[in-house]
Amino acid sequence: MDDHQEHEHEVYGGEIPDMEGDEEMLAAEGDGVAENLQSLEDMKKRLKEIEEEASALRDMQARVEKEMGANQDDSSSAAATQIEKEEVDSRSIYVGNVDYSCTPEEVQQHFQSCGTVNRVTILTDKFGQPKGFAYVEFVELEAVQNALLLNESELHGRQLKVSAKRTNIPGMKLYRGRRPNPYMAFRPRRPFMPSPYYAPYGYG
Repeated sequence: MDDHQEHEHEVYGGEIPDMEGDEEMLAAEGDGVAENLQSLEDMKKRLKEIEEEASALRDMQARVEKEMGANQDDSSSAAATQIEKEEVDSRSIYVGNVDYSCTPEEVQQHFQSCGTVNRVTILTDKFGQPKGFAYVEFVELEAVQNALLLNESELHGRQLKVSAKRTNIPGMKLYRGRRPNPYMAFRPRRPFMPSPYYAPYGYG
């Protein structure tokens, strides 16, 4: 009987496990998981923003490189055009005092003994009337020197003025004197008046 009571005492009098500590531990672990998930979401969001910024930078860089390439192409094409113009001008002559009734064919025949004529251009005004001068382009460079020998030769009874064609450089203009400013008041020069305090002749 005594042994049975002691056994019951051991059974019913044993310590009950503390469940509150386990709940707090589980709650803490749950909070930690939630924080980790939130930080992971923040990292994903930040990574997406970085990728968008990098894409925008790539697009901007591509536009800049495209514009720079276009500008370089324009500059190179302009330079090439200028070089070609200088090369053509080096093979051309200016012919002045050309008769108004003269045709390009007649100008070509006049200079064909100098070399192979590639082109004859008679300048005209906006009404289509000849201005009295022309340009002759040769195939050979040495033909220009031969054509200069025909300076003051006659065509249609007029003496021609022959000279080497000059290349016009873009942006360069001949110096012109300063024009009077119409907004500045005109101040005429006053005639020189001798001082009234000193006689033109006197004794010193």
